[in-house]
Order: sequence, then structure tokens, then C-alpha cells
Amino acid sequence: MQLLNRNTSTLAAFLLLLAIVITQAQTKIKLDKTSTPPATPLFALEDLRPGMKGTARTVFAGSEPEEFGLEILGVLNGFTGPRQSTIIARLSGSNVAKTGVFAGMSGSPVFIDNKLVGAIAYSFPFAKEPICGITPIKQMIDIFERGSERPRSGEARAVSFTSLANGQWKPSLPRQSVTSTSLVAPIATNSALAPLMGQTIQPIATPVVFSGIKQDTLSLFSAQLTASGLLPVSGVGGAGAMTALEVFDDKTLTPGTSVTVELARGDYSIAAAGTVTYRDGEKIYAFGHPFLSLGGADMPMTESSVVTVIPNTFNSFKLAVPGRMVGSISQDRATGIFGQLGHASRMIPVKLTLHTSRGQDEQFKYEIVSDEYLTPLLLSISVYNSIAARERSVGEATISIDGSIHVNGQSPIAIQRRFSSINAALMAAGSIAAPTSTLLSSGFDNVNIDGITLDITSSEDKSAATLERISLDRTEVARGDKVEIQAYVRTDSGKQFVERIPMQIPGDAPSGQLLIMVGDGATLQESSSAKSFVPRELGQLVEAINKMKKNDRLYLKLLRPAPGVVIGSNELPNLPPSVVATLNSERTSGGYTALALSQVYERELAPAEFVITGQQVISVTVK
Repeated sequence: MQLLNRNTSTLAAFLLLLAIVITQAQTKIKLDKTSTPPATPLFALEDLRPGMKGTARTVFAGSEPEEFGLEILGVLNGFTGPRQSTIIARLSGSNVAKTGVFAGMSGSPVFIDNKLVGAIAYSFPFAKEPICGITPIKQMIDIFERGSERPRSGEARAVSFTSLANGQWKPSLPRQSVTSTSLVAPIATNSALAPLMGQTIQPIATPVVFSGIKQDTLSLFSAQLTASGLLPVSGVGGAGAMTALEVFDDKTLTPGTSVTVELARGDYSIAAAGTVTYRDGEKIYAFGHPFLSLGGADMPMTESSVVTVIPNTFNSFKLAVPGRMVGSISQDRATGIFGQLGHASRMIPVKLTLHTSRGQDEQFKYEIVSDEYLTPLLLSISVYNSIAARERSVGEATISIDGSIHVNGQSPIAIQRRFSSINAALMAAGSIAAPTSTLLSSGFDNVNIDGITLDITSSEDKSAATLERISLDRTEVARGDKVEIQAYVRTDSGKQFVERIPMQIPGDAPSGQLLIMVGDGATLQESSSAKSFVPRELGQLVEAINKMKKNDRLYLKLLRPAPGVVIGSNELPNLPPSVVATLNSERTSGGYTALALSQVYERELAPAEFVITGQQVISVTVK
């Protein structure tokens, strides 16, 4: 009896231990499934045959993917590039029968026998049937395995003093402009290929939603937008909030779900919606064709929900609303976009306060991506729109800017500008984009903009005047004497006033003839011999930007005829003739700019009631 009890106890202990082991194993399996979804088997391109049937997934409404059918028609070898192929298929199902191949479907995964074939990525404009092109999944994976972050040259680039002084920013983009007919066919206006419109295969349009931005603003910046590849194919959609990076699980961005790439979020939202093709752990593959072809990139990746798909005769499109930020897009290449879950993008926060002409204060808070090409454009659009949304966009105005750009590890860059003209708002936006573009395109790899703060005051009155002439109370002076310069200024309405400028002749001023120059900062900067320079380090570039002359005030300069040179950004006046001769010897050429006048004295004058432009010169003799 004791032996039976002992055996029973041993058996119970063994069963209890076995139950604990099984429970732990099941828990481990459950945790593994939660952290990483099971890998999807891939379908080899060489095994495809015409007539094969399969399914595809995309979101038509909400956040859950829906399946629809397709039939393989064939394979186009050599499209979209050498040693690349595109699969041609016909879609079927009640949903696609209404919508056809629509904008936002890019990246929809295609399966045959539960194996992933690739991503729906191309369409035929005006096709009577929903026929699409599919990017093979192996091509998507291979290009991103070889890809890397955007390479840095490590070499500084030349900086233009003129563009910084006048604030006239012009986009410098590495691609050709996209014509307005890109949704129909990539054929220029009046081209001989026009009759062939519709007989082309092209990437499915990616809906780029501009929220909070007026249509007039988009029209004004249409050339820059299309040059960047940003086609506002959908002018409606939901805005993206400024949310922190959130935790992901095995249900996050699974194949067929909607994914959004954000370029701006907050009070202004610019986002592009597409579909997830494949998830491998933390790796996300989507779109099946390039978004902007940036190569290495850094843009927030968010989940999104679909309001509905709008059937449209010209181009059906998806209305998507950005949701949780769960990762970032790090590559944008020929076969799609690649992102990683759990990685946050570096964004540039912008805080803009607008004081309107009606005495109201408006605040705008938003973030934009940090990118050499996109950031200045998005900044210019958002600043202009902030002014145009509250003030009139037609007619003369005066815009004053007092702000700063905060660069990590550097002194803040002060922005003080004032414009009074018919296009003052556009010039004000460019004056902020110009230094930002200079920083991000400088070639230095440690340019991290921590934030931009702007205080903008708008008036519907024009306060501009021109410097017509200057005069002196006497033309012969001694060292240390005080003289008065009279600057005659005339407004656009014809009213004339005189600004009196006191000046003391330096005690060490050389005897003989001296030149007194009075002019606005932008004009003096443009007439300066120092046109551009190549900074040695980021700190030197920040210092140079902060030293730029302001466009809305006058400067006083005292010059004398004497040899000198400009080397880089440094002006070396009053050089001995032997030094100048050495620089200009037969064995060397270039590397400097000769100066006929050397600066003795310079002073920035306080800003006047009017924005004064112009430049005048008068001579004085020192006895």
C-alpha cells in the first residue's frame, strides 16, 4: 500500500512538472508570435505561367485588408530596368470592378498558393479593364539589401553671399520637373507621341495629401512641387498629428494594410498613402515603385485608415487618414520604399507666431522632415501659407520677420528681415528657406536643426522707399572730426524725407581722398567682392550666416583707394605692393579677388520706418 502511494505521488509530481514545461513552451511560442509574425514564403518569378490565378490584398475602407482575385497574363522582361521584370495581371472582384487600379493601391501584395509574388505597382491609363503591373518581391528585397543610408561626401560646398543677403531661395533639385500630364502619360505638350497616350505603363499615382494648405498656395508652388516629384493627386484627406513613436506588435503593418509616409505633420500635414507589401520582422517593404527616389531617406512611417476609395473616370484614389507613428522610412528606391519599425525619424519642429494687420495673434505648430531638398520647399510653402491664410494674398504688404534657427551644438542663427512689396509674403518665405537650404546642403554631416522659431508681423500697407542721394556738411575734414551725412529718401508715393547720419572720421584714417558709401544691406552685399566662400567647419558657416547684412536697413562704409584682396570670406585690405605682386606672379593664377578699395570703417544703422533700398557714394578729403 505504501509502495502504491509512493508511485502515485511520483506520477503526480511528474505530471505537474510536465504541465509546467508545456505551459512555459506555449508561453514562449506566444511571445515569439507576438514579437515577430511568421515569415511569408516567396514565389519564384521563373515559376510563373500565364493563366495562373491568385489573390491580392488592399484596404478599401477602414484598416482591414480585403482580398480580390487576379490572373497572370505574362511577364515583361527589361521593364522597369536592365535585369528587372514586371508581371502583368488582370484584377477581378466587385471592388476593383468599380474602382479599377487606383491611386493608393501601390504595394498591394499578390499571392499564389499562399506564396508572395510581389507588389501591384503599375497601371495603364484609360484601360477598360483593371490590368496592372506587379513588381516581383525578390527585386524589392534585393535592392534594399544592397542599399544603405544616403552617402555623405564629407566635403563642404560653396556658400553664396548674394542668395543669403537677398533671401531669394530657388530650389536646387536633382531631378527633372514632372509635367502636369504625368497622371495620363509622360508625354510633353504638343509632342508627336500624344496620339499614343494611354498606350504606356506607369507607376500608380501615390496620393499626396496636403492638409491645411490653400489651393492657391499649391498652385503658386506647383513648379517646385512637381520638380520634387510631389504630385497632389488628392487634395483631400486627414491631417497627421504630432505623435511620439509607439510600440508595434505582430499586427502592425501586415501585408495589405495601408501605410502612410509623412513629410509634415501638425497644423500642416503632407502625407503619402500606399500599401504594405511584405513584413520581415522589423523590416517593411511597400509601394513597389519609388515615392520620390530620394535613395537614403528619413521620413516617419505611420499606420493609416482608409475613409473610402473614390471611383473616378480619370483616376480613382484612396482617402487615407494617418494614424500611429510606428517607424521610419530609411530608403526610397526604384522598386519601392523600405522602412523599419521601432525607429523614429528626426523631424524639425517649427513654431510660427503671426501678428496680423487686424491686431490678432495666430500660432502654428508643425514638424517637417529634415532633408536637403524637401525641407526648404516645405518650409517656404508653410510660411507663405501661414501668412496668406490670414492676410490678403493680392496687393501690397509689409512683412517683418524676427526668428531663429537652432542648430545642435551651434549658436542660434538670427533671422531679421523686412519686406515691403506686392510679393512680400513670398519673399519672406524665401528668406527663411535660404539659410535652411544653405545649412542642409553645406556638405557637413553634423547638421541637425533642433527647431525653427518665427515671429512674423504683417501689415497691408506698403512702407518702401528709395535712397536717391546723399550729401555732406563739408568735404574737407581732419582725423577725429565729426561730420553729418544727409540721406535723401523718397517713398513710392513721392514723399521725400531726410535721414541724418552722424559719422566720426577715425583717428588713424589715412590722409587723402576717402569714399563714403551708404546703401541697404542686400545691395551692398551684392556689390561686394566677396561673392562666395567654402567654410572649413559648420561653426564657421553659422557665424558667416549671422554676419550677413540685413535687407531692411542702411549701412555706412568708409573706403579708401588701396590694394587688397579677398580670399574666401576674408577681406585683406591695405596689403603691401610686394604681397599683391606675390599673389599675382607668373607662377600662380586665381585663388583670390583683387580689391581697388579697402574698407576703413563700417556701421549698421538702425532700421527706419520705411524699407529703404539703393546705394549712393560721395567722397571726402582728409587733411
